[in-house]
Amino acid sequence: MFTTPRTPLAIGVLLGATLLATPAAAQPAAAPPAPVTVRAAAGLDDPAKKDIAMQIVSSAENSSLDWKAQYKYIEDIGDGRGYTAGIIGFCSGTGDMLDLVEYYTQVKPGNVLAKYLPALRKVNGGDSHAGLDPNFTKDWAKAAQDAAFKKAQDHERDRVYFDPAVKQGKSDGVGTLGQFAYYDAIVMHGDGGDATSFRNIRKRALSKAKPPAQGGNETAWLNAFLDARVWAMKQEEAHSDTSRVDTAQRVFLKKGNLNLDTPLDWKVYGDAYHIG
Repeated sequence: MFTTPRTPLAIGVLLGATLLATPAAAQPAAAPPAPVTVRAAAGLDDPAKKDIAMQIVSSAENSSLDWKAQYKYIEDIGDGRGYTAGIIGFCSGTGDMLDLVEYYTQVKPGNVLAKYLPALRKVNGGDSHAGLDPNFTKDWAKAAQDAAFKKAQDHERDRVYFDPAVKQGKSDGVGTLGQFAYYDAIVMHGDGGDATSFRNIRKRALSKAKPPAQGGNETAWLNAFLDARVWAMKQEEAHSDTSRVDTAQRVFLKKGNLNLDTPLDWKVYGDAYHIG
């Protein structure tokens, strides 16, 4: 069959009509924007923050930022607790040194300190050196050359002091500085039942303010905690110098440095320290 050809105009009209009659192909929906991940500030258990914490404590305990040099440290500082030793001030009179040597002996039987366990059990609770002198200090320094003994000190520091402080700090909703304030308090006062122990320092602070987890302001809470800490320190002559709070932790708090970010400048016993 012969058909008269369409003119170009007719073809254009037809194509236009066809396009109008046919829905446009569906376009793919734009991908939603990727969620923005905001990293929470590092807590004291962040390795870099933990190292800072150890340096600050060492400035107060050993007048040095080189905390790793303190594994071998040991002396009687005359505070009624017998020998004070190691990276966190384990004491022969307060039980934590006994726990440390017992743990060390579990992981490495027959070590150079194992023979002192009977004496450490007897002097626990007082300042006596009975059964320890004259060679205990030399053997402690010898043990400090052993990587297993260093790991044992790290283990007991974390178990008894560091981990409980960080756990309570996170539970209270405080940041890195608050967790450090808790840690330093437990290091000095322990967490027993006496009035100056960490738990009772915290209880005393609760009578003045609330931690963030209970709706309180973090700065106000930490000021209340440090006030209670100073009170506890002044109850004992050996701890009556409160500069580790007044010219260190309080300085960080006044600057609003709740994350304990560097640079840090502080003083302890009049000596100035800096971490860049």
